[in-house]
Amino acid sequence: MPAPRIRTVARALPPYFADQDTLIAALRDEWVAKHFNIERLEELHRAVGVGGRYLAAPLEQYRALTTFRARNDAWITAALDLGAESVGAALTAAGLAPSDIDHLCFVTVTGLATPSIDARLVNRLGFRPDVTRTPIFGLGCVAGAAGTARVSDVLRAWPRRRALLLSVELCSLTLQRDDVSVANIISSGLFGDGAAALLMEGSELRGSGPEVLATASVFYPDTERVMGWDFVDTGFKVVLSATVPDVVREHVRGNVDDFLRAQGLARGDITHWVAHTGGPKVLKAFEEALELGPSALNRSWASLREVGNLSSASVLFVLADLLASGDARPGDLGLMMAMGPGFCAGLVLLRW
Repeated sequence: MPAPRIRTVARALPPYFADQDTLIAALRDEWVAKHFNIERLEELHRAVGVGGRYLAAPLEQYRALTTFRARNDAWITAALDLGAESVGAALTAAGLAPSDIDHLCFVTVTGLATPSIDARLVNRLGFRPDVTRTPIFGLGCVAGAAGTARVSDVLRAWPRRRALLLSVELCSLTLQRDDVSVANIISSGLFGDGAAALLMEGSELRGSGPEVLATASVFYPDTERVMGWDFVDTGFKVVLSATVPDVVREHVRGNVDDFLRAQGLARGDITHWVAHTGGPKVLKAFEEALELGPSALNRSWASLREVGNLSSASVLFVLADLLASGDARPGDLGLMMAMGPGFCAGLVLLRW
């Protein structure tokens, strides 16, 4: 059966960058009065394998963002700018205009807005009044893969339409400065800010790019406290269990094998692995569980090092790197995979 195709994926990063040592120095002042072992906190920060991150605001402005309202207002402003930039880049690369888009899906887990960011971009960028919208909140890191799947579902039903998936994640604006728990320290070292826009076309438009052959979602019962947020008076407080790599090792091989078997395939048929940048332990768990070669996840490792974990945008950044490289050849198969709150997994099978 003809399948929708991913025409392009565009990325956008904020204009402010800080290397990891600079970020550690800025946080040290916050930690020193709250924890007896600053050296241990710095070790945790460096262990995530991130060289630096792009920030939604200049580093010196974060001290003034003392309330959830201030941080969320900053999130809305930056999300609109980055969202507009990534959508514009995706449309330009495809030679299209906002009026050519029939469906707009927006995913995030780092800020709140009603009307949602996608609605505000309809006005700002000039989408048609009859564009359909699907804003999704709460899927976290898995939303890049899950959003790709949901957009492909729409285009299977409407094969002459075009759709955009927009992910905007500004993790730095969720930072809880008074929280010196291991989960928060690791998160403050791991997660970064960025946006990605994926443009997909229905099969009857006969566009270029990899086909979305099949998708799958897997939910793991009774794992709600593995990853997510607690919503407290000061905003988003991270829930991040040390068991995440264990969950990956326990489940991902069976999930991937079952998914591929249903398509008449096996792991050896996959040429390109597109994994979200969950952190060093998560990427190693992917490699071990799936018995991948040493270079299979090179793009994920590079993205982690260069920009950190961008939550839902991460797997889209890695896919964008693959598309830009030109390494994929006609007939190649690729597998997008991401995991997130629930705890759950999302899988997307691609064919060039």
